[in-house]
Amino acid sequence: MKIGIIGTRGVPNHYGGFEQFAEYLSLGLVERGHEVIVYNSNDHPYQESLWNGVKIIHCYDPEDKIGTAGQFIYDFNCILDSRKRGFDIILQLGYTSSSIWGWLLPRKKTVVTTNVDGLEWKRTKFSPKVKRFLKYAEKLGVKCSDHLISDSIGIQDYLKNTYQKDSRYIPYGADLFTDPDKSFLEDYGLEEQQFSMLIARLEPENSIEMILDGVVEAEHNEKFLVIGKHKTKFGEYLKEKFKAQNNIIFIGGVYDINILNNLRHFSRLYFHGHTVGGTNPSLLEAMASQALIAANKNIFNESILEDNAFYFDNAKEVCQLLKTIDKAVYKNILEANNNKITQTFSWNLIVDQYEQHFKQILI
Repeated sequence: MKIGIIGTRGVPNHYGGFEQFAEYLSLGLVERGHEVIVYNSNDHPYQESLWNGVKIIHCYDPEDKIGTAGQFIYDFNCILDSRKRGFDIILQLGYTSSSIWGWLLPRKKTVVTTNVDGLEWKRTKFSPKVKRFLKYAEKLGVKCSDHLISDSIGIQDYLKNTYQKDSRYIPYGADLFTDPDKSFLEDYGLEEQQFSMLIARLEPENSIEMILDGVVEAEHNEKFLVIGKHKTKFGEYLKEKFKAQNNIIFIGGVYDINILNNLRHFSRLYFHGHTVGGTNPSLLEAMASQALIAANKNIFNESILEDNAFYFDNAKEVCQLLKTIDKAVYKNILEANNNKITQTFSWNLIVDQYEQHFKQILI
């Protein structure tokens, strides 16, 4: 099959979840003998036209010059280019800035399938006007796709209930982390299981302020790492609010998967506060890293973790977890999550499911 992947800033991953997903999926499909083309922003750090067998097309992206509006121009350029490539399949990742151009997607030969991601219009960082647009964009994304993919059961149910549309459930993936190295802790001045942490975009719907309020309430000196780009309006607000807390350390963005896996592995508690997404990649990676997870209590997280995590709804519950949980006591939880990764969420299984899906919709 000839497969095009649009909707990300490109591969290899230098940004976030969808980019990481595109990286693993494109490599896996190439290894299975398919021709895969990924669209990259023209200012992506990787400027070559081939990456480990994955073909790359760079399209003009003026986001750095004009802000968010540049994303719409970038998606427009990617879709225009896709019309001349003769793809069998176009996999569209997300819909936020691409669905308004859905009528331009090639139709004569190409089948379009969309991974709708999370409920973008629920993100609290957006104004009411932007939320209304995102809800409209979601509707367009559903309408302009031949097939839909949900990365969580919660999203699958939502699409069925809201749009009466069936979707194929295929989650994100992760691979077991089997080679921990304590030397990475030295770079951050840490000791094994003497720190807790979170990894997330610093946005309100990721419960970061709630978690950090709980850290303050716990009143102990254990270090707490906040990993994610913090040079944003909300990030600056958080840094100002918690500047007196010497144990709260804003690390910034880290994209080296080996560093992240080691930090997760050696942490005491790993907090996952996401509330509006589907199957978040960082959650699966935490499971695969043998992190003991405390997650925001919602359908997206509970459908993945089930009974193999602790849950919180407020800062007081975060505080109680930090004050009472001993990771060494919960080896059964770590083992259960390991088994779930190998049996359900391994990248090999996920790529197989995508390949199977593509073959089925081409029949």
